[in-house]
Amino acid sequence: MPQPPVAKKVPKVTVIHGDVLQDDYHWLREKDSPDVIAHLEAENAYAEALTKPTTAFRESLYREMLARIKEDDQSVPYPFGGWLYYSRTETGKQYPIYCRKRAADAPEQITLDLNALAEGHAFLSLGAYAVSDDGRWLAYSVDFTGFRDYTLYVKDLATGALAPDRVEKVSSVTWAADSTTMFYVVEDDAKRPFRLWRHRLSAPVADDAFLYEETDALFRLGVWRSRSRAMVFAGAASFTTTEIRWLPAAEPTATWRMILARQHDHEYAVDHGTGPGAGRFYIRTNAGGRRNFRLVAAPVDDPDPARWQELVPHRDDVMLEDVDVFADHYVVHERADGLIRLHVTTLADGRAHYIEFPEPTYEVSADANAEFAMPAYRLRYQSFVTPASVFDYEVGGRQLVLLKQQPVLGGFDPARYRSERIHAIAADGTRVPISLVYREGTPRDGSSPMLLTGYGAYGLPYPVTFSSSRLSLLDRGVTVGIAHVRGGGELGKRWHDEGRMLKKRSTFTDFIAAADALAAERYTAADRLVIEGGSAGGLLIGAVLNLRPDLAHAALMRVPFVDVINTMLDESLPLTVGEFEEWGNPKIREHYEYMKTYCPYTNLGPGRYPEIMVRTSINDSQVMYWEPAKWVAKLRPLNLGDRPVIFKINMAAGHGGSSGRYDALREAAFDYTWILHVLGRDT
Repeated sequence: MPQPPVAKKVPKVTVIHGDVLQDDYHWLREKDSPDVIAHLEAENAYAEALTKPTTAFRESLYREMLARIKEDDQSVPYPFGGWLYYSRTETGKQYPIYCRKRAADAPEQITLDLNALAEGHAFLSLGAYAVSDDGRWLAYSVDFTGFRDYTLYVKDLATGALAPDRVEKVSSVTWAADSTTMFYVVEDDAKRPFRLWRHRLSAPVADDAFLYEETDALFRLGVWRSRSRAMVFAGAASFTTTEIRWLPAAEPTATWRMILARQHDHEYAVDHGTGPGAGRFYIRTNAGGRRNFRLVAAPVDDPDPARWQELVPHRDDVMLEDVDVFADHYVVHERADGLIRLHVTTLADGRAHYIEFPEPTYEVSADANAEFAMPAYRLRYQSFVTPASVFDYEVGGRQLVLLKQQPVLGGFDPARYRSERIHAIAADGTRVPISLVYREGTPRDGSSPMLLTGYGAYGLPYPVTFSSSRLSLLDRGVTVGIAHVRGGGELGKRWHDEGRMLKKRSTFTDFIAAADALAAERYTAADRLVIEGGSAGGLLIGAVLNLRPDLAHAALMRVPFVDVINTMLDESLPLTVGEFEEWGNPKIREHYEYMKTYCPYTNLGPGRYPEIMVRTSINDSQVMYWEPAKWVAKLRPLNLGDRPVIFKINMAAGHGGSSGRYDALREAAFDYTWILHVLGRDT
């Protein structure tokens, strides 16, 4: 058997709260060091050597997955400003081509070909894509590294030429109504969006007007336009608190006005709708301890809470996740018992109703709804067994009209698959939802292999989406499950609160309870279970492996956040300060002592660990590559078992891995090949 690389030990000692922390692998942070690059390349060589016997199966699996995809495809066009906008893909090309037409049968105009932009680059990510009100100018931003360093460009859609305007480190951008003024936000050295600027088209960037700086490192700044096109908003938000300003889009040099000044633990979101005078603001707010939010309306000229009119009340068991406001109706996204519901209210008569969906577990979200005055609401629906489907919901007739369902080639039949929602009982009696999908006829006698994933952070629900690639697992008898653990947002703010800060450990014990319940109910068994998580979900898996190394047969960790204490001590890193409200600040003794009970890197000790695959990217700005590199280096000599720990590094990408669709599919095939191999299903 090939032997894994052995990282040298160079102790670095940190003393905090009288406690001594020794980090033997701190040196792996030195990204430009030849020793670091040599070590990472040795890890890739080791990964290649161990996975080489599955190369033929991996290529076969890639071809199988690719064969389900319609390579020449087009999105559903959406109207905006007298144009129909869409994107399309062409066989053999990695990236979408963005286009528009005046009408369905009119000639096509290409607004942005990402394939042309990507020439000579191993990575490309599109950030902003904003067309001016007159339809002539496109403001867009791109990153060529994966580090989320986006540069803003302006393209003249009439000539195809780039304007001289160019700004580095832009995180958000929007147009004023005059089509010559832009507002944009730039990042600081820790990648925190913090300064708002105003730019006049074709004027020197050096002459841009500085408007506002967010000085509190807990807050991130953004700028956007209302769907009504009447307002420009600039909002600063931490994980717990919001503050939003506005000005009329037709008056870009007007004084910014405050909607509501920041108050600790008050989060709110604002949109603009029709009404007397300048209209009214729709405010989704959790003021007064109403953690799951309520919806109120307020006059634009005086949005003080004393003038609020309640539209949708707060409910302890229903989370108001979002609101889409239109000229004649508004749509509230509610989450109850883990599932999204769309609640539609017509403004003319105030009547409200829900859009009905048929499956026990599913995902629904807004699609492109760029125009303010539209009789239909465009949504995207999918589930474990239903491919992503774009519908127009005709509000007046209360009818869903299917516009497109994502094609799945090769004879896909949804009737061959089953999905369900069950619950595990945590140690404290909490019911933890689990979403499952499997091929019809899969045995439920403990003999079936399973892939169980989880996340549980930031109040984000884990979406129950369709994947044509996942069919390669299901068709080989693998059940796929999602444990909707605390720390996520499946059951509202309470669910998030019970899995963050000084309650974070419930995220990990919930996942363990879910895995144990699935074995007890004979969906699978520990010796045929693979557990998986990425980013904060990688933290979940790392903590679970320390608590219960016997829980699963194997573990897959993508860009895992495993070095919690060292990262949260370093305020120069992207995200660290802002996330004090998610994980805590280790410079506070109570927070440090709690983090120390679960930090995966800190808690590694001798034990028999399962087979492990770790994947990361060298240009990741969200979870630095060195976190998994250090974790693997520390784990290997502590592992008393004989199963390998493989570490694979993408040397030209960021947090999400490869950016091209074929490259991303090859990465998925790599992961699935490894999963099927460790489960003995790689035939």
